[in-house]
Amino acid sequence: MAEELAAVRCDLEDFAAEVFEPFARAEQRRWGGVYLRGLLLDGRRKSVEPMSVRLGEDGNRQALAHFITTSPWDPAHVRARLAWRMQQVIKPSVLVIDDTGFLKDGDSSACVSRQYIGTAGKVTNCQAGVCLHPASDGASAAVDWRLFLPESWDPASPKADPAKVARRKPCGIPVEVGHVEEWQLALDMIDETRSWGIDIPLTVADGGHGDTAAFRLGLEERGLDYVVGISTTTTAHPEEAQPHTPPYGGRGPRPQPDYPEPARTVKNLVIAAGRKAARPVQWREGSRPGSGRSGVKRMYSRFVALRIPPAGREIRKNADAPELPVRWLLAEWPADQTEPVQFWLSSLPADTALATLVRTAKLRWRIEHDYREMKPDVQAGGDEEVAGLHGDEYLRRSPRLRRTLRMGRDGDHMVELHRIPFQHRLGVDAETGPRVHHRSPVTHRRHDLPRGSG
Repeated sequence: MAEELAAVRCDLEDFAAEVFEPFARAEQRRWGGVYLRGLLLDGRRKSVEPMSVRLGEDGNRQALAHFITTSPWDPAHVRARLAWRMQQVIKPSVLVIDDTGFLKDGDSSACVSRQYIGTAGKVTNCQAGVCLHPASDGASAAVDWRLFLPESWDPASPKADPAKVARRKPCGIPVEVGHVEEWQLALDMIDETRSWGIDIPLTVADGGHGDTAAFRLGLEERGLDYVVGISTTTTAHPEEAQPHTPPYGGRGPRPQPDYPEPARTVKNLVIAAGRKAARPVQWREGSRPGSGRSGVKRMYSRFVALRIPPAGREIRKNADAPELPVRWLLAEWPADQTEPVQFWLSSLPADTALATLVRTAKLRWRIEHDYREMKPDVQAGGDEEVAGLHGDEYLRRSPRLRRTLRMGRDGDHMVELHRIPFQHRLGVDAETGPRVHHRSPVTHRRHDLPRGSG
């Protein structure tokens, strides 16, 4: 790994100089670059002491610890620089909202609690957070992130756990930081990312967010189209259903228009449409060998797309007319299955092609693929090694540079990106103890903003 890192050191230093440029002091920029190199070197433990040993003559333990724990710099500036760079490199077609988590054996890390995370597929002891990934078919990168603070860690919550509340001060959690639902954290990050001048073409999320009507409404209020996963129990009306106003009896308030039939689950609506409504769609080529002309296996299945008005109290409350707004219901129904297996809801226009709906919904595979490739390199060595997510940022644990960031000349910007080789502040360090940074508003100076961003 040392030889591999030496081969790309110039590119890595250029990248570090770019993202650390807003730092006020030259020493901060220097040790930010050194810390970045330390994270990319071999070795399971990514705390300051073992990193300083691996860095050799650059391994000043005290300077690295100061940079991580007490050196005053605004992480929002670094995230903005990272987002601008990735906007150019990835040329994203979607913004993927992803939940991530870190399994924990103990209870010392900030915001650790028994909660559900997809990493384990069950309720377990862990930290959880939300990340934003610009993504295209070829690449993705996390550019913003939030730690989820459970209600048990919030002293203002009726579900507060005194033992966990007592851990807030040792973990460095500011007094003003309280419990915020994950879907609201995602909307907050979208607002922050847009404030940097980053274009968000389309939002993709899984069922953990898509099932929440308030999240979908929040995207619509921001003028953002979406394709989000939903569970089988989400309810809606058939497209042909119309609200009906019962006759007025002469007493009391006049009746309001309402749908005469109760809403049905999306699963029942798709089953009612029948197998005949399913159409074959190929959305991408896989990585495994196949028998086709391309030599690789094609990702293929059958899908049903229906126009339906989603139901629910929040949706009714926010509707401007008696008729509920109509959205796309997309369902995957493989030929060898007796019923549909996966569902999405989308606000894309009514004339959107089925293939476009499918390819957009399935683009979340890019994030899963990148995490899967990264997994052998990021096995945690316990609480001492990596704390994971803290306050505004989580440690993107990528100790190996799997692909090279290559810069051409004369306008030839040729970049291969598996994931950006940058990890932000370490939340808990073995020597210096845990630290949480409160989410701060973006306060860019004028010259920090890209042209045209206002």
